[in-house]
Amino acid sequence: MFKFLKEVVAGSGAGLKDLPYNIGEPYSSAWGSWVHYRGTSKDDGAPVSIFSLSGSSANDGHLVAGRNGVKRLRTVRHPNILSFLHSTEAESLDGSTTKVTIYIVTEPVMPLSEKIKELGLEGSQRDEYYAWGLHRISKAVSFLNNDCKLVHGNVCMASVVVTQTLDWKLHAFDVLSEYDGNNEAATGPMLQYEWLIGSQYKSMELSKSDWSAIRKSPPWAIDSWGLGCLIYELFSGVKLGRTEELRNTTNIPKSLLQDYQRLLSSMPSRRLNPSKLLENSEYIQNKLVDTIQFMEILNLKDSVEKDNFFRKLPKLADQLPRPIVQKKLLPLLASALEFGSATAPALTALLKMGSCLSPEEYGAKILPTIIKLFASHDRAIRVGLLQHIDQYGESLSAQMVDEQVYPHVANGFSDTSAFLRELTLKSMLVLAPKLSQRTVSRSLLKFLSKLQVDEEPAIRTNTTILLGNIASHLNDGTRKRVLINAFTARALRDTFSPARGAGIMALSATSSYYDATEIATRILPNIVVLTIDPDSDVRSKAFQAVEQFLLLVKQFQEKTSGDATSAAGTLSSLPANASLLGWAMSSLTLKGKPSEQSTLVSTSSSVPLSSSISNASSVTDDANIAQSRVNSRTDLADLSDNPQPASPTSTDGWGDTDNGIRGEQDNDKDGWDDIEPLEEARPSAALANIQAAQKRPVSAPKTQAINSRQKSTLKASKDDDDDLWGDVASNTKSSKVVDEDDPWGAIAAPVPKSSSKSLNLKSSGSSSDELWASIAAPPPTAGHKPMSGGRGRGAKPAAPRLGAQRINRTSSGNPN
Repeated sequence: MFKFLKEVVAGSGAGLKDLPYNIGEPYSSAWGSWVHYRGTSKDDGAPVSIFSLSGSSANDGHLVAGRNGVKRLRTVRHPNILSFLHSTEAESLDGSTTKVTIYIVTEPVMPLSEKIKELGLEGSQRDEYYAWGLHRISKAVSFLNNDCKLVHGNVCMASVVVTQTLDWKLHAFDVLSEYDGNNEAATGPMLQYEWLIGSQYKSMELSKSDWSAIRKSPPWAIDSWGLGCLIYELFSGVKLGRTEELRNTTNIPKSLLQDYQRLLSSMPSRRLNPSKLLENSEYIQNKLVDTIQFMEILNLKDSVEKDNFFRKLPKLADQLPRPIVQKKLLPLLASALEFGSATAPALTALLKMGSCLSPEEYGAKILPTIIKLFASHDRAIRVGLLQHIDQYGESLSAQMVDEQVYPHVANGFSDTSAFLRELTLKSMLVLAPKLSQRTVSRSLLKFLSKLQVDEEPAIRTNTTILLGNIASHLNDGTRKRVLINAFTARALRDTFSPARGAGIMALSATSSYYDATEIATRILPNIVVLTIDPDSDVRSKAFQAVEQFLLLVKQFQEKTSGDATSAAGTLSSLPANASLLGWAMSSLTLKGKPSEQSTLVSTSSSVPLSSSISNASSVTDDANIAQSRVNSRTDLADLSDNPQPASPTSTDGWGDTDNGIRGEQDNDKDGWDDIEPLEEARPSAALANIQAAQKRPVSAPKTQAINSRQKSTLKASKDDDDDLWGDVASNTKSSKVVDEDDPWGAIAAPVPKSSSKSLNLKSSGSSSDELWASIAAPPPTAGHKPMSGGRGRGAKPAAPRLGAQRINRTSSGNPN
């Protein structure tokens, strides 16, 4: 191995067997006597460029100059100079003569003349690309002349090549020599291989071989002339034939004309320094050059400058040449995002630039960067990825999503930011269909179970919507265990009216997954309650759902009425339900009460619920949410005398369904197995008494009625020291004869002697047509001893304390 490396460094080798590259097809043009080939690496197939130069013997002048070029290219390194990879020499027999060939392997490049034809740029986009290319070559020439004190000697279009990222790079270093202008003793040629330079590219002093004048000139004098030749060939589109053609400035842009003339000055000392061309040229300063320069020194910029730049970049990219954007800016932007030097707005620019790529290029240039960004801890980056997931989600393979993307996305379900939790939830609409059933049952459903009881009403609503949309991607066992419980035990009982509406729509959209028994015993009883919901939109959806499910059950009955078998098979949904899944996601509008609407940002009623809620949920006020829940529960109690019935099933647990189907093993719980029913509204005490009274039998014995009435009266008036009913009860016990047919007659009080009117008990023999006229009791007789107030047998009872009057008070349930 050491021997091989030694031979490579020395610029010679034993032959092509030592070249670890495959030589492909040649390009049509190259500098000097070199031949430019396409090539690939034998190790990994990576593309390269291979330059070859042949001679009849090892001492051939071209080979000697070629070895000088190999040595210079290997030792001189600069971003705008062609990158050297490998070199070797090979000997071969050509008939009876020996042929020696030098091979140079470099990064993959293409001749500038061919690349310009391939791009076909015109107008302002052509000028921007040319300006950027001249900027690159000027920097390379300035580096050689001013920093290294070297003279290239033959700058022209043939000595410029273009990389895969459309960068212009300088090569052809065969004539490259040191500048020895400070050496007064030097008398020979400064450029040893100046004979390789075409006469049309030579400046006046070089064509005369006036080395004395050349040494007195600045180091950039010869190469500044070469830059002028490059500009002429670039804009004229033809190769320079004679030096006199340089005077034709018809095709030179006006903003570049003055600099062009200074580069070609007849006086070497007055020629424009390439570094000054970079600083002062009006033509070179444009949007493309400024954008690429900013990207290349991004690490030196502060966060404010970065944010401003990346926010303007998407709009700016539309104005730049598309090939430059895709092949130069896009790789720079992807690299900046991967290594953390770019801010979150750069992600928007990356996706916009990548939208024009082919699927193959998109998968190779964009997706690897996006997958790496999912592991970022920067919350702004995570938000940007989730907000734009619809732009790249379809390009992700199922394996990428399940193994590389979802494990990082799932962290957002537990994030403290409600906004990020909801974005994570919405992203599942794209990602969930690509997840394996194992991941869905063991991870995703657990998170969705928690989000259905989230403190944010919008998140609860969107969770129901998501379950309805991904139902088709769940297996049969999971659907049986999850859907009905999620939609009835939670969504339909939510205090947020849009959440209840979403539950109804989700049930309708997934109606094809329920059999007749489930519809009749678990779905319809829960939906019917919502036909008296306080929210009109929920009521409307409830009536539609009831009609739909009743029709399904009716279809099943008609199908099975003539069939001997009684097994309830799975029903097929109505034909109109084919589009309900998408409708459930997009057609729910927020039409709740004012208290509910105040929890969200004000939106138009025509905006889809999923978008309006999701955009506002992160700013929902907790106090408003609590008020919305109270109002919803209070309004429901006012409209209905009875509380909402519980689910008709034996339990609301998601694992205990009637049919006993389970999607996974018992130990693989997904969060739906331990659902507790929501607490139902309880009626007030007064309402409960009325309901209890309504349930009593009409034909109850009168003795039991009077005893119960006396007990309730005693309990209600135990704190009243002067309560007459205590005396009445004692006198009733002391009475020896009681008429069972007329229990009210025993407690009738004697007629007061005062002139005030008194209310008497109804006699047992009075007519029902004269109910109030017969209330007065008959005069006391010997068989019926009048009841006194308890202060003596002959005491006179007070008028306000007559028995009938107290009975009237007791009937109201609130004695004075």
